Amino acid sequence: MTDSMRAVEISEPGGPEVLRLTDRPVPVAGHGEVVIRVAWAGVNRPDALQRAGSYAPPKGASDLPGLEASGEVVSVGPGVSWPAIGDSVCALLPGGGYAEYVATPAAHCLPVPEGMALREAACLPETFFTVWSNVFQRGGLQAGERFLVHGGSSGIGTTAIQLASAFGARVFATAGSAEKCAACTALGAERAINYREEDFVEILRGEGGANLILDMVGGDYLPRNVKALADEGRLVQIAFLQGPKVELNFAHVMMRRLTITGSTLRPQSDLAKARIAAALRKEVWPLLDAGKVAPVMDSEFALEDAAQAHARMESSAHVGKIVLKVA
Repeated sequence: MTDSMRAVEISEPGGPEVLRLTDRPVPVAGHGEVVIRVAWAGVNRPDALQRAGSYAPPKGASDLPGLEASGEVVSVGPGVSWPAIGDSVCALLPGGGYAEYVATPAAHCLPVPEGMALREAACLPETFFTVWSNVFQRGGLQAGERFLVHGGSSGIGTTAIQLASAFGARVFATAGSAEKCAACTALGAERAINYREEDFVEILRGEGGANLILDMVGGDYLPRNVKALADEGRLVQIAFLQGPKVELNFAHVMMRRLTITGSTLRPQSDLAKARIAAALRKEVWPLLDAGKVAPVMDSEFALEDAAQAHARMESSAHVGKIVLKVA
C-alpha cells in the first residue's frame, strides 16, 4: 500500500462536471474495519444526490461518493475475524468507493459469489441490501403474492424482479420503453407495464391488486399506488424521484387496512446493516453461488470518467448497473 491514492471528489454541489480526480491519503482500518483495494465501484443514484448537494454523508463517513465496491482486503483493523488480508470481497460502504482504497466495517463485507467476476460483484451490495431489507424484511413478501416494482429496469428493479421471482412471488414491473419492459420479463416479471402507454393501477386492480409495491418514484405515484394495492396491501417507499410531497386521502388507507412504510439504507446503524449482510449471506448468496440470480450490467467507465457514468445514470437510458473500473 502507498500513502496516497487516486480518488474522485465532489468539488462543489452541481452536475456531473463537478466530479474531479484528485489525490487523497489512503484510509486506515479502525476497530472492526477493513481496507479494500478497490477493483470496481458501483454507481448509484444516491451518489448523484450527494453530488448535487441534497444527500449529505453520515457523520464520520468519507466525503467521497461511492456506496459499494469490490476488491481485495489489504488491511484489517482490531476486532476483525473475517475477512482476512488477501480475501476478495464486495462491500456496502458508508462512502468513499470512488477511490483506489476504501475503509468499511468488516461486517458489511460479503464474499464474492462463486464464479462471479469482481466487476459484477461490485454491483451487489447497494441494491441487494436495499431490496432484501425493504421487500422481504420490511415488506414481508411471501410466495404467491402479487408484487409490483416501479423502475423495473433500474439496478434496484432488476434485483427486485429476480429475488421476488426466486422466492415464488408473482412479479409485475413498470418501465418506460418496450426494450426495458422486455428486459423485465426476461428477468422473471409476469407482466411488464410501459407506464407511457398503460395504467398500472388498472392492470393491478384487474389482477386483484398488489399485495406489495416497491416504489422509488413518489410524487403522484403515491395515491395511485394506494389505489393499486389489494386490501391489507403494503407500500414500501425507498426514494422520491418526483418529490415527497403529495395529497393523499388516508381514509382509503384506514378502510382497506393498508400499510405505508419506507426506509433509506445509508443512515442506518452499522449493526442494522450487519444484520442485513448476515441475512443476505444466508438466504440470497446461495442463489448467487448457483447462478440463479445475477446483477444486470449496463455499462462501465474508467474512474476518471465518473462524470460520464453519472450522466449515463441520470439520462435514465440504462438497464441495470453502471460501474467504475478502478484497478
